[in-house]
Amino acid sequence: MIKILNASQIREADQYTISHEPVSSIDLMERASRAFTRWFTGQFTPSEKLIVVCGKGNNGGDGLAIARMLHQEGFDPEVFIINHSEKASPDFAVNLQRLGEQHSFRYINYISDFPAAIPEQTLLIDAIFGSGLSRPVEGLVKQVCDRINEQKLRVVSVDIPSGLFMDEPNSPSDSIIKAAFTISFELPKLAFFLPQNEAFVGDWKAVKIGLSEEFIQKTDTKFYYTGSIEHLLKPRNKFSNKGTFGSALLIAGSKGMMGAAVLAARACMRSGAGKIQVHVPASGNDILQISVPEAMTVRSPGENHLTTQWTSEDTGKFDAVGIGPGLGSHEDLAASMASLFKTCEKPLVIDADGLNVLNSEKGKELKLLSLVPPGTILTPHPKEFQRLMGKSWANDYEKLKYLSDFAIESKLTVCLKGHHTAVALPDGSIHFNSTGNSGMATAGSGDVLTGMVLAFLAQGYPPEDAAIISVFEHGSAGDRAAAQRSERSVIAGDIIENIR
Repeated sequence: MIKILNASQIREADQYTISHEPVSSIDLMERASRAFTRWFTGQFTPSEKLIVVCGKGNNGGDGLAIARMLHQEGFDPEVFIINHSEKASPDFAVNLQRLGEQHSFRYINYISDFPAAIPEQTLLIDAIFGSGLSRPVEGLVKQVCDRINEQKLRVVSVDIPSGLFMDEPNSPSDSIIKAAFTISFELPKLAFFLPQNEAFVGDWKAVKIGLSEEFIQKTDTKFYYTGSIEHLLKPRNKFSNKGTFGSALLIAGSKGMMGAAVLAARACMRSGAGKIQVHVPASGNDILQISVPEAMTVRSPGENHLTTQWTSEDTGKFDAVGIGPGLGSHEDLAASMASLFKTCEKPLVIDADGLNVLNSEKGKELKLLSLVPPGTILTPHPKEFQRLMGKSWANDYEKLKYLSDFAIESKLTVCLKGHHTAVALPDGSIHFNSTGNSGMATAGSGDVLTGMVLAFLAQGYPPEDAAIISVFEHGSAGDRAAAQRSERSVIAGDIIENIR
């Protein structure tokens, strides 16, 4: 798991590296600039028109070093320095002298000193302000940022787009550079994972600059980035049988929505469960038997919707239980779920209509949410999560606070679905996913995730690991499907067929 540190922790990591490696601050800046330059030269060619815009702090120092290195690689950067302050950082001053010995630069004293019309698709490196920014840009810097955003440039930001706060929300009126690419030093920033910042961050990548691994490992954080899940996966014994990999119970479907049950059941089997039984209304039995021959079915007493009253004997023979996909909103559902929560002692995952019932009028009457067993996994999308809480959030940072608090207070694991799905654990930590694409925003995709979570629970994975693994593998399958068909053409069945 990759840690996501805040701005003060990153500064401490810099200082710790400088004092314990040891390395001088100017040499650490040189290392960071070299890492950026390696990425840049792998993407772009010297034939492209290039502008570098620098502030007078350390981010500007990075920009000057990058301009010098790119000049040495055959680029011809036009370098601008915004003269927004009488003071400059010491490392900026060193790199200004180094650049001046090889290449020219110009100061921006007034907005008229910066071109009002730049050829479209010009490359612009934004090195104005870095991750230490704590107040909105203003004055000349604001004017320059606004002018950059007005033009159709391909902007690459150094470490973080200038004007964007790293750990707190900006005001809607703030001027923030809109980057096509953001190259972060060592670790990703929390701001990168929030929908409200999409227009500014663009595509991001973290490049290694050699910050102290010792410091990073011993520094506490509640935010993580899931770059891989290999360390969480259990080996499969070659002498195993289907019982080894668990028996799953899926409670799903209603008249007109049996497809959700089909998708979840197929995804469960594709994700390694030994066997699955699907509890469906009587009218859906034949659909499941035909569509998923690998699954066993049991009919609910209800013809078209779930009416079952559950006992511990009903669920005791299974290793995990999933409920929700395609259940509808019939008034009988809340009472059925209440009986399940009161008697089930197996790991649970709840999705879709199962989530909506928790905070329905009948659900509130039965206090369903308080009955959900600790350790259960919930997989809401943002609107479902708002309904669960009974309130909305002012911004994405507040959303994360609500998510963490909810997971702690309820002792549940919550997969808040979306790009970079956020998996909140009962300890309050939040793990952002690295896989997936916009093609997965399609009907049935969530049902596939439910089936996958159910499979990993049935195989004996702890709920926290089951959630993180399933979200990662779900996104990976979606990425493979998009590579085959394009993001525009992916449907939920394609995700299942690309589970590996």
